[in-house]
Amino acid sequence: MTAAAGRVRVGVVGLGRLGKRHAENLAYRVPGAALVAACSPLEDERAWARDALREPRLYGDYADLLADPDVDAVWLVTPSSLHAQQIVDALRAGKHVFCEKPLSIDLAECERVLAEAARYPHLQATIGFMRRFDPSYKDAFDKIAAGRIGRPFLVRSQTTDQNDTDGFFVRFAATSGGIFLDCTVHDIDVARWLLGKPRATRVFAAGAVALHEGLRESGDVDNGVAICEFEGGKLAMFYASRTQAHGNDTHSEVIGTAGALAIGHNPRANRVEIYDATGIRNECTPNFFDRFEDAFLHEARAFVAAVQGGAAAHVQAGATLADALEATRIGIALRQSLQSGQAVTL
Repeated sequence: MTAAAGRVRVGVVGLGRLGKRHAENLAYRVPGAALVAACSPLEDERAWARDALREPRLYGDYADLLADPDVDAVWLVTPSSLHAQQIVDALRAGKHVFCEKPLSIDLAECERVLAEAARYPHLQATIGFMRRFDPSYKDAFDKIAAGRIGRPFLVRSQTTDQNDTDGFFVRFAATSGGIFLDCTVHDIDVARWLLGKPRATRVFAAGAVALHEGLRESGDVDNGVAICEFEGGKLAMFYASRTQAHGNDTHSEVIGTAGALAIGHNPRANRVEIYDATGIRNECTPNFFDRFEDAFLHEARAFVAAVQGGAAAHVQAGATLADALEATRIGIALRQSLQSGQAVTL
C-alpha cells in the first residue's frame, strides 16, 4: 500500500531514553502513524517494547527491519556515529527517514548523505531539530517573518542541562563530537532559522571544565561559549552547559532593528508560583524531554503529514539534510576553535 492511502507505517530504531519517547508518541499520539516495528540490539529494550507498545514486530538487526515490506518510514534514535550510514541504508531500501540530530559528527559523511538523498527526491529525509516545532519558537519565527522586530541581526541562545552527577555524558563524550555538536547544534540551527539561514563566515569558542574532570580525556568541556559571524553582518552568541543546578534552561533571544523577542527566559515547569520565606519562585523544567514534550510530538505529526502528502504534494517537514550539514559545519568549527584557541574562518 502507499503511505498516502492510509496511515504511515513506521519502524523505530533505537529504544534508549529518547527512543522510548518517540516510540510512545508514534504509537499513541500521532493519528496518521502506525508504529509497526521497533529495533534494538538490546534484549531489555525489546522487552520494554513488547510491554509498552501495540504489538510491533521486533528486530535485533537494523537490516532485518529495512527488509520489512510493511515499513514505510524509519525513525532513527541511534548513536550519532551511526546516523549517516543508517540514513543511506534507509533511502536505498525505499524508506522515508526521520533521524535525530546530528546528521553526522563528520562533515564528509554529511555531504555523502546529501549526495545520496538527491537520488531519492520522492522520499522524505528529515533531521530532528525539534525546536522548530516548539510552539513558542514557532510563534517567534512567525512574528519575525511578519516584521514585528524589524530586520533580525543578532541571536543569543543557550542550551544548559541540569548537572548529572551520574556522569552519563562523560562516558558519552568520546563519541558525542564535543559540547558544541552535542548541545549547541540546536542553538546553531535555531539561530540560522530565525536569521533567515545566512551562511556562517567565522567562529570563535572557549570553554571550561567546571565540575567534570573526566571530560578532559576527550578534549571536551562542561561549559562553553561561542560567537558566530554570518554573512550580511548577522551574529549569534551561544552558551552551553552541563552543570546547571536548577534544571534544563533552554532559551533564546532575537534582536532586530525595531525590537527584540525572548523565548523561554524563565524555564517554568508549569504556572505554579511558590511563595515562602526564601521569596517567590517557580519550579524549573528538569530535562529537555519535559521542556520540549510538545515539540517532539508536533515534529512527529509534521513528518507523518509530509509523508502522507506523497510526491505530488511533497513538502519538507522540519530541518533539511542541508540545514543539518550547516549545523554540523559550524559545530565542528566551534570545536576546532575551542581546541586551538583561535578564531576559525569558514
